[in-house]
This record gives sequence, structure tokens and C-alpha cells, in this order.
Amino acid sequence: MADRAYRRTLLKVSGEALMGSASYGIDTDTVTRVALQIKSAQAEGVEIAVVVGGGNIFRGIQAAASGMDRASADYGGMLATVINAIALQDALEKTGVVVRTQAAINVQQVAEPYIRRRAIRHLEKGRVVIFAAGTGNPYMTTDTAAALRAIEIGADVLLMAKHGVDGVYDADPNEQPDAHRFETLSYMEAISRRLEVMDSTALSLCMENELPIIVFDLDEEGGIVKAVRGERIGTYLSSEQTVLAKV
Repeated sequence: MADRAYRRTLLKVSGEALMGSASYGIDTDTVTRVALQIKSAQAEGVEIAVVVGGGNIFRGIQAAASGMDRASADYGGMLATVINAIALQDALEKTGVVVRTQAAINVQQVAEPYIRRRAIRHLEKGRVVIFAAGTGNPYMTTDTAAALRAIEIGADVLLMAKHGVDGVYDADPNEQPDAHRFETLSYMEAISRRLEVMDSTALSLCMENELPIIVFDLDEEGGIVKAVRGERIGTYLSSEQTVLAKV
């Protein structure tokens, strides 16, 4: 408990991270592994909220690019995040974790409406809270929803759990083997260099509210626990000076 760096965290899990090795949909083993990591992190005494993406089922931007109305496509994406939230909720409950899912759109049969004060109260009572349906508005990504909800609930840090990426690099490591990972990265440099951390709206929100971000690989063993403990993992984004990790 003495090593715990954060009291309240928001974890962003992309939809793609829930696919595992599959090319589409939800991999049950992967969701269970994520749930066990969240349970272990909560056992550290940390309050945890989660925002889930929906890209493993439906991506609004891709559908819009194919000719679908953008607003309609984004609402489809919101519904995909609700499906993922239900799957994660079920996996967490099977591990013995008490969970509440809140949605930004009206799906009262499967989730509570998003109410900020109620969400905070759930966290104070030791429950994991899953936020689904993004912000409830089209043209807004789940990255923006994660930044917004983290700020609203007073989270100490935003954990960006990536699939197969262990931080932020100065170039695409898949295309350039000599790419270097950042150990720390300032908000301004991430924005000016257009690094693929999250969308610019989300990053600007974090910068304006001085919300630190940790980008790490969800597939790393115990990654979520390491992050909430404040151990050195992935890339740490804040207003501090940018530092490349040592090779």
C-alpha cells in the first residue's frame, strides 16, 4: 500500500485489445485476463474506472469513410462499446469484483445512465465503474471520453492500455526498427509532433487539466498493477521535459 502512487485511476481499454489474437469480436480469455488485472490493481487499494472502446466490433470513422452518415456511424460505435462493457462487467463479476456500468446513452435495461456524482460514490464504495457509449455525442472518440471522464471523477492518472504497443515512439517501430520509445513525453511535444498517443481533443483536455497519462502495453504481465503502483512502465505524459528511454 505504501508504494501506491495513485488513489483513483481511469483505465482506457481499446476495443482492439479485447480481440486477443482474433481479427474481430471479443476473445473471452483476453477479457478474463484484463478483468483479473483490474482486480489485482483494485486489491492495491486503488479506485478504478474503465472506459472501453468498440473498434473490435464497429468503427464509426471507417463506416463513415465508406459512405455511412457520420453521426449514425458514431452512434453505432457507441453501441459497440456497450457490448464490450457488458462483456467486461461479466468477466469482472465472475472474479468477485463489484461492478457498475454507466452509459452516456439511454440503455437502461443493461446499464445505469451516466451520473457523475453517482459514479464517484460507486468508486468510494470500492466498486469498479465502467463507462460505456463514449461521451454520448457523435464526432467524439472514446479517447476523448476517457480524458473527460477522468477529469470529471477527479482521477489522478489516465492509463492508456494499448494492444501490442509498449509506449509512445518517435517513429513507427513496425516500419523503423531503430525507432526510440519515449520514457517521458510532454503534452506539447506529443501535439506538435502529431504522435499517435490519442486524438488531439483528448490530449488537449489532459494538458489543460494537468492530467498525467501513462501509455503502456496491456499484454505486459501485471501491466495495470505496475502502472497504478507508479512503477516505470511505458511512456509517461505530462508537462515535464521529454526524455527518450535508454536503449
